[in-house]
Amino acid sequence: MNNSVLVSVLISTYNDENTILKAVSSIQSQTHKNLEILIIDDGSTDSTYSILNSLAKDDPRIKILKNNKNIGLTKSLNILINSSKGYMIARQDADDISYPERIATQIKLIEKYNLDFCSSRALIMNSKRTIPNLSYYLPKKILIKYKNPFIHGTLMIKRDVLLKVGKYNEHYYYSQDYKLMIELLKKGYSFKVNKEPLYLLNNENNISILNYHEQKKYALKARRSK
Repeated sequence: MNNSVLVSVLISTYNDENTILKAVSSIQSQTHKNLEILIIDDGSTDSTYSILNSLAKDDPRIKILKNNKNIGLTKSLNILINSSKGYMIARQDADDISYPERIATQIKLIEKYNLDFCSSRALIMNSKRTIPNLSYYLPKKILIKYKNPFIHGTLMIKRDVLLKVGKYNEHYYYSQDYKLMIELLKKGYSFKVNKEPLYLLNNENNISILNYHEQKKYALKARRSK
C-alpha cells in the first residue's frame, strides 16, 4: 500500500446530524492514513455543524468549511475541490459508510492499472443487496446512455483529471455526478469498478429519493448533452 499518496476526501453535508458521525468515522478509520478530510456544511439548521467541529478538534486531518446558506451539492463539492491538496480525490456521502480498506483498495487499483479514476460496488445499508447487480457485468459506455452505472459516493479520481474536465458542472443542481461521468467517459479517461463492495449505501430518504423528479429531469438533460 502506498501510504505516501495524499487523498482528499470530500464530504458535503446538510442537516445530517443522525448520520454524519458514522460517515466521517468510517473515513477516519481507513487503513490508509494519509488523508485530508474536507467537509462542508451546506447551511445546516440542526446540530450537524457542532458535531463536525467536535470531530475536527480531535483529528487534524479534518478541515471544516461552512456555507452561510444552502447552495446545493454541486457548488459545495466544487468549493471542496478548490480547497483540496491531494493527488487523488475521493467522495463520501454524509449518510453512507466506507469500509476500512476502501481507500487503500482503490489506490492500489488505480496504481496497478494506471487508471484515471475508479469506483466500487456497494451494499444497500438495510437489505445488504449488492449494487450494481447484473448490470455490473455490462459495458459502462453502453449503460451510461440510459443511467449512471457508477455510485457517486465511491468515486476516487486523480485531482488533475477532475480539474481537466472542469470539476462538477454547476448548471446541474442534481445529477451532477451523472453529468461528470458522461464527460469522463466521453473524453476517454481510463477506469475500473471494484467488484467487491467497499461501501454501505443509504437508500432511504436520501437526496436521490427525496428529489426524485428533479433528479430525473437533470439526468435527462445530462443524457441529451452528449
